[in-house]
Amino acid sequence: MYKISKEFPFSAAHSLFGLPDDHPCSRMHGHNYVVTVHLRSRELNSQGFVRDYNELRIVKEYIDSTLDHRNLNDILTPLNSSAENLAKMLYDNFKPLLPELYAIEVSETPKTSAVYEPDSQ
Repeated sequence: MYKISKEFPFSAAHSLFGLPDDHPCSRMHGHNYVVTVHLRSRELNSQGFVRDYNELRIVKEYIDSTLDHRNLNDILTPLNSSAENLAKMLYDNFKPLLPELYAIEVSETPKTSAVYEPDSQ
């Protein structure tokens, strides 16, 4: 199995609901996110790639136009704007376009990340 990944940084704000009022994440705040797209394939294409990294520009274009410098609460409504929900939303958006996609990772800080990877693959 061959695996590749590519990172896409962006900045955005959000607040999480359902937390105690004194929880810092219940207030509006921002992160410098990093989305990592993970692809895999049993075989390489004729160029020797899982997929050409240039073909992943669709992810960058989406992030730049839809997520960067936005309030994620507006985008993920009615879901909580957690890294976990963002990872699944991105996976669902890109899986039809990138059949080799097997996971999306969303990092809010250099020390934290959430990964969405469906069970049945």
